[in-house]
This record gives sequence, C-alpha cells and structure tokens, in this order.
Amino acid sequence: MDLELSEKVAIVTGGSRGLGFASAKALVAEGCRVTICARGEAALLDAAASLRGIAGAEDRVHAVAADVSSAADVERVVGETVQAFGRLDILVNNVAIARGSTILDTKDAEWQEAFDYTLFPAIRMSRLAVPHMRRRGGGSIVMIASIWGREAGGRMTYNAVKAAEISLAKSMAQQLARDNIRVNSVAPGSILFPGGSWHKRQQDDPQGIADFIMRELPFGRFGNAEEVGNVVAFLVSPKASWISGACLPVDGCQGKSNI
Repeated sequence: MDLELSEKVAIVTGGSRGLGFASAKALVAEGCRVTICARGEAALLDAAASLRGIAGAEDRVHAVAADVSSAADVERVVGETVQAFGRLDILVNNVAIARGSTILDTKDAEWQEAFDYTLFPAIRMSRLAVPHMRRRGGGSIVMIASIWGREAGGRMTYNAVKAAEISLAKSMAQQLARDNIRVNSVAPGSILFPGGSWHKRQQDDPQGIADFIMRELPFGRFGNAEEVGNVVAFLVSPKASWISGACLPVDGCQGKSNI
C-alpha cells in the first residue's frame, strides 16, 4: 500500500534504536525525509547511515546529536530540520526514561527525571512543530506511549508519564483539528529489540523471561520494533485521515483494558 508520504518531512526523537529507529525506517521506506535525534552520537550516526541506505540518498536523512530534555536542544532539532528540508509535516515523540520503585521509595529527583525526559520533550517538540505544520496546511503527531499508560502495570513513574502522554495527545488532537493537524498515541506492549530493556532482562534471566512470555503474552512471543514502526507510518499518513485523538494498542493483546 502506498501511504502517500513521499517527500513529507518528519522528526523522530530517540531515533537511533528501538521503536524510534523502526519508526524512522518505516517513514524513510515510504519516501519521507527524516531527521533523527538521540544523545549517543556513535549510535546516531550508525542509524543515520542505515537509513540513508534505505533511502538511497545521503541528503534524505539528517541526524542531530541532542538531549531533548533540554529546551535549547529541542529548538535546535526543529530548526535544523526546517533548515535542511524546508518544512515539517510529521513528528514522532519517542523518548522516555522512568526509574524508581514504590511511592515510598521513589525520590523527587526520580519523578522529576521521568517528566523531564519523557513528557516535557513531547510538549516542547510539539509546541515548536505545530506552527510549521500550520503553515503547510496540516500535519501529524504521534506519541509513543505504552499499554502501561492505559492500565496498571509496569513501573509507577513510567505509568504516570505514559498516561500523561496519552492525555496530552487527546487534548492536542481536539485543539488542532481545525488546523488539519492530527494527533494520536501508540501504546506498545512488551517489545524486544537489541539493547532494549526486555533484551537485557532476557540475557540476565532467560528462564524468568520464558515464564513471563508464557504467562503474559498471548501470542507466545515478544513484539518487534518494526511492528510498531509500521503502525506509526500508517497513523501519520493520509490513509489514516479520520483517526485523531486515538490511542492505538500495538501489543499482541497483552493489555487487558476494554478501551
């Protein structure tokens, strides 16, 4: 299916690996020009080289080493994208950090970190992207949230920031519909990719993870990053023109929420 994304310009935060890289890969394959950003420069450059190979051209992928918890770095990513490609049509907000444990044992600094590295980058990126999309007559924004933003489960700080992202996407969707800007969130379940948290746990405790798969994952396997990236590409495309304000689980029916 042609998603009609040729020559659209996208930013994908946290684009050097995992769900961000898979989203960028799907967009590049559909003909988008893409900016990826991440903190680790070496991994970022490797990811950009892979994406340029898919694109078949050097000038269709722009990489920015940036920490999007910094307002200045967010501004630089958006500015460099518009300078390189002349416009901005798509934003995929994909960064997240959440540490801590129980309500008694999680310190203020850990709560603050979760919001600084997850919610505020999405807020700031969106705030800067929207004026460029308005000038183009529309656009699309996707938040990479989690099933643990929809229901109880996972780490408490992660639940809170992912629930906030889902709520933010819904509010923005209603605000921006008249500008022809669609905003959605995607709620992945347990996704396995090299270097990710599930990959590390699998290496540390193979039997424990095998038991988890049998107990919690109805298809008997983890999801993969490409399965999320493909959904992101569809959601930002004109083929999803009547979908806005939605939160779409991509979890192999792992989640138990009815809505």
